[in-house]
Amino acid sequence: MRHNFFLVLFFTVLYLPAQKKYPQGEFRPPLDIPLVLAGTFGELRSNHFHSGMDIKTQQREGLPVFAISDGTVTRIKVSHWGYGKALYVAHPNGYTSVYAHLKKFGPEIEEYVKKVQYEKQSYEVEMFPDYGELKVAKGSTIAFSGNTGGSAGPHLHFEIRSSVSGKPTNPLLYGYEVRDATDPTLSGLYGYPLSEGALINQSAEKIQLNYTRQSDGSFLADKVTAIGTIGFGIDTFDRLDMAANKNGVYAVKQSVNGRVFSEFDFESFSFGETRYINTLIDYAHFYDHRRRIQKCFKEPYNHLSIYKSLYNDGKINVEEGMSYNVELYISDMAGNTTKLIIPVEGKREEEKISKIDDTTDDFVIADKPNNFDLGAAKVYFPASTFYEDFFINLEKGNDTITVHDNSIAAHRNFTISFDPSKYSAEEKKQLFIAHLDSGMRPTYSKTYKRDGSFTTRTRTLGTYTLVRDSIAPEIRPKNFKEKQWLSNYSYLSLSISDDLSGIDTYSATLNGKWILMEYEPKTNTITYNFDDNISNETECELKVTVTDNVGNSTTYTGTFFRK
Repeated sequence: MRHNFFLVLFFTVLYLPAQKKYPQGEFRPPLDIPLVLAGTFGELRSNHFHSGMDIKTQQREGLPVFAISDGTVTRIKVSHWGYGKALYVAHPNGYTSVYAHLKKFGPEIEEYVKKVQYEKQSYEVEMFPDYGELKVAKGSTIAFSGNTGGSAGPHLHFEIRSSVSGKPTNPLLYGYEVRDATDPTLSGLYGYPLSEGALINQSAEKIQLNYTRQSDGSFLADKVTAIGTIGFGIDTFDRLDMAANKNGVYAVKQSVNGRVFSEFDFESFSFGETRYINTLIDYAHFYDHRRRIQKCFKEPYNHLSIYKSLYNDGKINVEEGMSYNVELYISDMAGNTTKLIIPVEGKREEEKISKIDDTTDDFVIADKPNNFDLGAAKVYFPASTFYEDFFINLEKGNDTITVHDNSIAAHRNFTISFDPSKYSAEEKKQLFIAHLDSGMRPTYSKTYKRDGSFTTRTRTLGTYTLVRDSIAPEIRPKNFKEKQWLSNYSYLSLSISDDLSGIDTYSATLNGKWILMEYEPKTNTITYNFDDNISNETECELKVTVTDNVGNSTTYTGTFFRK
């Protein structure tokens, strides 16, 4: 891989001080296999930055997960969603390590967790053990890797956070070695006219720009003609060795005529700011094309702390008759760098592509509350629900309303309230508020029923309606049959599903005693482990009850035998 020597030297010097802030060599790897990453820190995800690194587990579950240093468990969370089974370990040097999507915990921790689960009769629990109650030693097995929660495949999500601020930091800053000899990939370059009357290549709208690879490996854009205030955005990703995943890049730097105009990196960020990712990317472009353009300029409503340097918020004021040499440097944690040069000529030309007229009858003022009556429902946007003012498209209906579309990002929850008065009491019990996708398929939106009104709180714009669910969930044994002998079985498995509003709760008993069923929504499976030793009787009666989100309930009762 060829690199410009001075570029490599520049990024080495630039990021060396940041790396010196963090202990080197104190933390061992959390797995005893080569670190091959499926996801990097700061990677662009839906409505958030990735807060750790995803380590591939060779498409397997059950690999031992080791404490990276001596410490004490400060938090344990078990959830159907999100991190699934997650473990938090505080270390004496001021950092906390996080291990998520686990299959199960180490023996001592597993016993601790199950005791609480049985006490609360709940699979989903969150615990904060007293400091020193659950100590771990460096290299001890604290868990086993899995695929629980929102994981899309077996891997270990691993984080290092500050124990004081709770802010996550890039784990690769602590000396972990991950092979990466590949420059970041540039997939697209875009120009943005930002001021009134601004044009880029005779366009008042965002425009895609062409570029070509040069003999030295850098990229050169075709000459850009522009006038007014403009900005640039890039579609980019990074690939590490031994993995085909499109990972996030570490840093982006923009200079104009030798002066740094913008520079940001993913050394650290706070969870409180992570949703502002929707101001770093071109959210409307993501909605239309499912690709994330990172803006090299900073919007006024962007409150991210990732910026190391800003001049004029990264925006370029182009004057007629002037020339500008814009350079973009895209780098990964290994120092591999992709360079792009954009020559800009200040030139006043005829406008050929005009700004799209998005005027509607209704307008949202972002920093004030906004109320709209759409007949079947009322919509309330609290102040600061959105990042900027905009014309909103609203459609009234007898049962269905449309609240713009999801090309606009909502930063806060807003409220939709339906009037169900025309429905009977029996019908109301089975109604819920649903969001309809592009195929008009309904998805349950958490519905609060009170004071003659059905209300949901959401951050998703689009089409909503009231839907009736009259069909109870289904329960079906998976690995056993009625009156079967299960002496050699280690677990019981059942399939549970609901065709519309979705599963709300489930519970199970064995000979009248509550048993812990682990629910995996990705496979619609609940599982009981016989190691829990709830019943020693030969004849066992299993009773499972599942309730959906509108209260429809199904109970399965079956008998099996076990010695």
